[in-house]
Amino acid sequence: MKIVVIGGTGLIGTKLVSRLRAAGHDVLAASPSSGVDTITGTGLADALAGARIVVDVANSPSFEDTAVLEFFRTAGRNLVAAETAAGVGHHVALSVVGADRLPDSGYLRAKVAQEELIKAAPVPYTIVRATQFFEFAGAIAQTAVDGDTVRLPAALLQPIAADDVAAALADIVPQPPVNGTVELAGPEKIGLDEFVRQFLHTAGTQHAVREVTTDVRARYFGAELDDSSLTPADGARIGATRFADWLGRLTDAR
Repeated sequence: MKIVVIGGTGLIGTKLVSRLRAAGHDVLAASPSSGVDTITGTGLADALAGARIVVDVANSPSFEDTAVLEFFRTAGRNLVAAETAAGVGHHVALSVVGADRLPDSGYLRAKVAQEELIKAAPVPYTIVRATQFFEFAGAIAQTAVDGDTVRLPAALLQPIAADDVAAALADIVPQPPVNGTVELAGPEKIGLDEFVRQFLHTAGTQHAVREVTTDVRARYFGAELDDSSLTPADGARIGATRFADWLGRLTDAR
């Protein structure tokens, strides 16, 4: 069975392609570097020829409000057209837990727009919403720098390891479409401020350690948070990796 992974050379894509190939699937890792561009449409028709499943784990190179919305809308329309022409039977897309609860975030508005395109398309689908990845803690810190401190709210999230996201996707992708949404999350809840604080303490000078200041009004990609903003509903699939264990491996790798 041929599976095309859009964004197949990125953080999640690389891990997912490896797992699907290990399971015996014929997998194409598609990205601009391999000649497949969902924005221009270049290479899409050839990449999708004979594909039964398309998995979209690509992300926008820019998180600026207008640019990110244009990215997901353009890529989504091009994928829908190419998949319909190729007779693809299952579209799987990676999205974000809580995307529809935070309309003040330009990035999350763009993810909702992407989901709406998928739902309106004729191709059967599964939307997989994941919580924040452990691996994104450093990037989150950079968006919240204010002078010599990092300002973040204490709102709860339930972050997950990228390996666990890839493992769940590898299980979901070959299954029949649910024509709905599946949520993924890590095994523990933690305040956003403490999540970044622990990461920066472990990462050390690699991330120019700054003090993390708890600020209830601090925004996350443009949105104010509460404890329900980024946490999953009951019934989410739960990853196995604890944040402390992941941090321990990060320390060992150093």
